[in-house]
Amino acid sequence: MGRGDGTEGSACHVSHSIRVPGAPGPGRKAGSHGRRLGPPPPRAGPGYAAGMKLQEFHARELLHAAGLPVPPGRVATTPDEVASAAAELLDAGHRAVVVKAQVLVGGRGKAGGVKLASTVDEARAVGAAILGMDIKGITVRKVLVAPAADIAHEFYLGAVLDRAAQRILVMGSAQGGVEIEQVAKESPEAIVRMHAHPHLGLLDWQARQIAFALGLGEHLGAAAAIAKGLVRVMVDNDADLVEVNPLAIVREPGPGGAASERLVCLDAKITLDDSALVRHPDLEARRDLGEEDPADTEARKQEINFIHLDGSIGCLVNGAGLAMTTMDLVKRAGGEPANFLDIGGGAKAEHVSAAMRLILADPKVRAILVNIFGGITRGDEVARGLVEARSQQIREVPMVVRIVGTNAAEAAGILRAASFVTATSLEEAAERAVAAVRGAEAAATSEAAR
Repeated sequence: MGRGDGTEGSACHVSHSIRVPGAPGPGRKAGSHGRRLGPPPPRAGPGYAAGMKLQEFHARELLHAAGLPVPPGRVATTPDEVASAAAELLDAGHRAVVVKAQVLVGGRGKAGGVKLASTVDEARAVGAAILGMDIKGITVRKVLVAPAADIAHEFYLGAVLDRAAQRILVMGSAQGGVEIEQVAKESPEAIVRMHAHPHLGLLDWQARQIAFALGLGEHLGAAAAIAKGLVRVMVDNDADLVEVNPLAIVREPGPGGAASERLVCLDAKITLDDSALVRHPDLEARRDLGEEDPADTEARKQEINFIHLDGSIGCLVNGAGLAMTTMDLVKRAGGEPANFLDIGGGAKAEHVSAAMRLILADPKVRAILVNIFGGITRGDEVARGLVEARSQQIREVPMVVRIVGTNAAEAAGILRAASFVTATSLEEAAERAVAAVRGAEAAATSEAAR
């Protein structure tokens, strides 16, 4: 994540490492102050769903509800609303405001989506400039108006679900205000890591140890409370990720004009576990459909487990384990899967047709591999769905189908009558799908050369 305040405060670049009890072995390297680990675990990909991202103002609300120090702020959708929010903050004694685009992508500061304003008229003009602008393909429809901060130092602090360790991992860095992935790549020793207790959360001694390692000894109580609060927010809301970047020491006017310093959560990012949203209807209502991939929206509507990848072979499979195996064999055959798609155990024809639309919505897909094991699922139902889906295709894509199990013979007759390419084994199906992609790529190259 980029800087969240829009000011040019000085970041603290002191590197620290800490010996982490119970830390996993892979990636461990010896350090002069103990042990350090490699880059943080990936946040997306098979086995790690992207989850539901909250807009910053929603994330700040959850932190505030947990008692963490979050500056006041108002959401605005028009320049006049920006001006009204700015007037309220300026009248309260704040020297300036920051207007921040609310988009679920990084780099908004570099794109011009975070700006300062010191007057109401200036805030209105800044709001007019940011609202409606395009940031990485996303149109800005909302902005957050908050007090500008006089930053003394910036830090990073976050909690992420470490699936390998089956615990919540708290990470901190004195190099705040920049992407934690960049810090992990360039200065892995600058990241402090600590696994929270699976039942008791982050323990007091752990929170204090993190605070000292980051150089926050003068703000020990506040830093420890924030670290414990992030874990509490994560557990209470079934989140995969809760991070504050920057966590900042800000200067504030004190009694008699003397400046005081306080630790504040200036920006917040939270990703929720989609599978747990049934327990949190209030959080589900905060989903921003305007920024969600239409394929993800359709997959959720059809109750299809779908994760978009970067390959060229679309996979339609029933069962998560079988889907992973299918993807493995596609890669072993020399291809790259374009998606993870588990259509479920009792897929009907209409679900098959919907799944096919999801796959074909990706322009990079050059072939489709269908791998169905008929247990609860009836093979003939799937075959009819494939015939229907092909009749509605907006573009021609080679398809290889393997259906075994319940009503496989009936399915074979339907597919044969419709002239589908079939395979008797998964290995054969994967090889044929890869061959189809290579043929399509060769044809495209030949056509381009003409």
